Amino acid sequence: MDIISELRAKAKNLEGRIVLPESLDTRTLQAADIVMREGFADIILVGDPQAIHSRAEILDLDISQATIYNPAEFKEIDKFADYYYERRREKGVNREQAGQVVKNELFFGALLVKFGYADGMVAGAENTTADVMRAALQVVGVTEGVKTVSSCFIMVVLDYLCQDRVYFFADCAVVPDPNAEQLVDIAISTASTRRAILGDDPKVALLSFSTRGSAKHEKVEKVQLAKKILSDRKVDFDFDGELQLDAAIVPHIAKMKAPDSKVAGDANTLIFPDLQSGNIGYKLVQRFAKAEAIGPIIQGLASPVCDLSRGSSREDIVNTCVLVLLMANQKNKK
Repeated sequence: MDIISELRAKAKNLEGRIVLPESLDTRTLQAADIVMREGFADIILVGDPQAIHSRAEILDLDISQATIYNPAEFKEIDKFADYYYERRREKGVNREQAGQVVKNELFFGALLVKFGYADGMVAGAENTTADVMRAALQVVGVTEGVKTVSSCFIMVVLDYLCQDRVYFFADCAVVPDPNAEQLVDIAISTASTRRAILGDDPKVALLSFSTRGSAKHEKVEKVQLAKKILSDRKVDFDFDGELQLDAAIVPHIAKMKAPDSKVAGDANTLIFPDLQSGNIGYKLVQRFAKAEAIGPIIQGLASPVCDLSRGSSREDIVNTCVLVLLMANQKNKK
C-alpha cells in the first residue's frame, strides 16, 4: 500500500501555500524545490532573499517560484508585533520585546499562517520541537472546542487479517498523562485528522487493559469517564471504550467481549490511555509488524503547524507538507 503516493495525488489538487521558515537548511530547500516542481503547493521561505538564493544556487536547486519574506523588511511587521503583544502582554511581554520576537523565523512563519499568507507551516529540521510548538501555541493557538494539543501517527499495516490497513494511533508524542478531558480532546482531534487526511469515517477505540468493566482500577475509570464525556458532546463519529486492544481490532474477540459495539473489532483509530503506552505501542507495531509509521502529526491547533525530527530527510519534509495541505483543506471547509 503506497499511501504516500495516494496522499500526494490528493494534495496536488488543493493549491495550498506552505511556509518553510528554516530556509537556509539544505533539506528544507531541497524539499521546497520538489514541492514546487511536482506542483503540490506554493512555497513561502523566510529570511534574506539574497542569502537564500545563493544557498539554492550552490545546491543547484530551482526556487525561482518561491515567495521569500524577510522579517526585517516585511511591510506588516508592526501589525504582527501588535498582535503578538496583545496576546502575550499579560505574560509580561512588552511592545519592544514583541517587536523582536516576531522577527524570529518560527514566530514569523506562524504569523504568516495566522494572517492568511500561508495555509500551514512545517518546521523542526533545525529547531527543537519545544521551539516549534512554542511559536505555534503562542501565535496560532488551539482549535475551537479543543484545549489540548496532541499528536498522532499514521500506521500502515500490511496484510493484517488478509488486508492492508491504515490505523491512526494517538497520543504517542506529546501529552504524557492525559486526564479524561484531554483524552476526549485527543480522540476528537485524531478523528478530525483522519478525516482530513484519508477522508474516511473514523471508528475510535478508547484503549485500556479492561473491556467494558472487566477490570477495576482508577486508570480504567479515567477511560470510562472519557467515553461518557464523548457521549455528552454528541460527536459525529463512532467510538467505544474502554476496550482492550484485541477487542478493538480482532472481530471474533470483539464478538465475545463487546458484541453490541459499533466499533469493536473494526476500530481504525486507537486512543491510548497515556504517552507511555502510545509510544511503546506504535514502536512495537512499527518494528514487529514492519508497519510504516508516518508522523508525529501535530493536531489540535487552530491552523496546521507540523514539527519535524531534526534527522528528517528531504522526503520527510515533502511528505509532511502534503499532510499539512490536507489538514488545512479540511479546516478551510468548516
